[in-house]
Amino acid sequence: MKTTNPKVEALLNKTEWQEERNKLRAILLDCELSEDVKWGKLCYSFQDSNVAIIFAMKAYCALGFFKGSLLKDPESILVAPGENSQAMRQVRFTQEQEIDALAPTLKAYLQEAIEVEKAGLTVDFKEKHELEYPEEFQVALDGNAALKTAFEALTPGRQRGYILHFSGAKQSNTRTSRIEKCVPTILAGKGLNDR
Repeated sequence: MKTTNPKVEALLNKTEWQEERNKLRAILLDCELSEDVKWGKLCYSFQDSNVAIIFAMKAYCALGFFKGSLLKDPESILVAPGENSQAMRQVRFTQEQEIDALAPTLKAYLQEAIEVEKAGLTVDFKEKHELEYPEEFQVALDGNAALKTAFEALTPGRQRGYILHFSGAKQSNTRTSRIEKCVPTILAGKGLNDR
């Protein structure tokens, strides 16, 4: 399968997980999803809504579903990529034969993910409202109206990322340092890991 997108071509030419990436790509394109590169990964969408993404990590290659927590997962193959992941779920592979064996199941999951988009379903990010702002960050927000406005303008996921980053520090001075380093990024309207 050839592509005219040089970014896609560059990812497909990487040697690590090349066969697995190509097998997953074929399944995704067979589901008539649009292909692009986002966040340095092969990303697949349905009517401009992100549906799936291919991750090539050191220990595994994965097919991620952006709203995977809404999928039924009758085969119990979906895992959360991290302990704080609310929406994303992925299927991990260490050999291309695993992809071959799961191809029909992956197609069924992709069709369900497309149906989720057609139905306009959204993930209920309940915990975002339950997150406690570290005291140091609340003080920073109270003392800087521009920071507060910029932070509130961020997407819930970006807000969550910052709060988890700040809260992850055990000492107050570390939390304060993290907050100070992130202020310019927040004011620029970017998330913690945005470039």
